[in-house]
Amino acid sequence: MKIATVYIEVHLIRENNGKIEFLLLKRASYEKFPDIWQMVSGKIKSDETAIEATLREIKEETNLIPEKLWVLPRVNSFYLAEDDSINLVPVFVAKVDNKSIVKISDEHSEFSWVDGKEAKRLLAWSGQRTSIDLISEYFDYSKRSFLYLTEINL
Repeated sequence: MKIATVYIEVHLIRENNGKIEFLLLKRASYEKFPDIWQMVSGKIKSDETAIEATLREIKEETNLIPEKLWVLPRVNSFYLAEDDSINLVPVFVAKVDNKSIVKISDEHSEFSWVDGKEAKRLLAWSGQRTSIDLISEYFDYSKRSFLYLTEINL
């Protein structure tokens, strides 16, 4: 068994009427994990960093360009039987302009902007739902959060 870090997850958010919304993408029926809702995700190519992969995957899957990018203080993980590996997945948060137009790739069949409660209902894995909680806590301006996100200079 090996331990690998070859995937990224990035939660795209926007502010709409003072509230945070999450962009979820529904995987196409012919893809691995068909018809599940997820955030932007993908593989890190051998010649790129996790941050470079994050920006590339955002562009490829949504045609969006983030205004801001943060590292969420969380690493998700999963086991992949195909190569007997445990995969550690860095998690990012990207904020886009609320007027941005989403254009999904053929990996997905539809998209939806949803609040945190709906995002948690739709996401398949507990690690992804926990990430929604952390992001919601950080961006809840009515409370003082002690969570600190490292911002990446774009």
